[in-house]
Amino acid sequence: MDALRQIEQWPCEHAAAAVTGSVEAKYGDTDRRFPWASVTKLATSVAMLVAAEEGIVDLDEPAGPPGATFRHLLAHASGLPFDAGAPIARPGSRRIYSNYGFEVAAAFVEERAEMPFAEYFASVWSATGAALSGSAGSGVEGTLEDLVELARELQRPTRIAEETLEEARTVQFPGLVGVVPGFGRQEPNDWGLGLELRDAKSPHWTGTHNAPGTYGHFGRSGTFLWVDPEAGVALACLTDLAFGDWAVEAWPRLADAVLAEAG
Repeated sequence: MDALRQIEQWPCEHAAAAVTGSVEAKYGDTDRRFPWASVTKLATSVAMLVAAEEGIVDLDEPAGPPGATFRHLLAHASGLPFDAGAPIARPGSRRIYSNYGFEVAAAFVEERAEMPFAEYFASVWSATGAALSGSAGSGVEGTLEDLVELARELQRPTRIAEETLEEARTVQFPGLVGVVPGFGRQEPNDWGLGLELRDAKSPHWTGTHNAPGTYGHFGRSGTFLWVDPEAGVALACLTDLAFGDWAVEAWPRLADAVLAEAG
């Protein structure tokens, strides 16, 4: 896919990108291991949804601050702040992007599963080289192929049920206002279970031609993954340059070129 060659023009030393789904293509430093930053949340969310399917946790049981549930934690609706601290809003009242919420959710699974969350994560993703170290919200490192495997799981799941994926990509607590880091206030700021939903958000890090049903995540290490179910493709990207103005311009341009070439 010629569109992927755009990464050669990006101001980073190393980059890799892939399309999977109705079209399969890879380009760049495909064997290099990159830190995923917040794209980690897609992989840890799958692991936590496996825990829910196994009955280790229940999405609607109390977890986190008073009044919150495990579902609130995965949907950034628990009221917890970005970093560790006391709640700054009532559960279900605002969409507050929270790394800490994912730490709390991981600790909950860890306690119930009676094993370190990193081990539980490894059991779910044992067929890949992706490794979780430290934060459940930002601690994964892996290759492009590892990220492509995550993309495939979010297209045609084998670790979780189709119904679970459908719920994960459905708006949780509709109508909540919040901020998408780097892209400002969104009304509403729709989110699924660990998956950011494009819907009608503007500006946004996906392309202008991505369908409203597109879902995924980006990371401040210059990484992203989105799945467009209408187009039947996912786009995965890893770089060694932190998110910034370059990405705000380059990522949507790449997305639109990929969608145009994929037809």
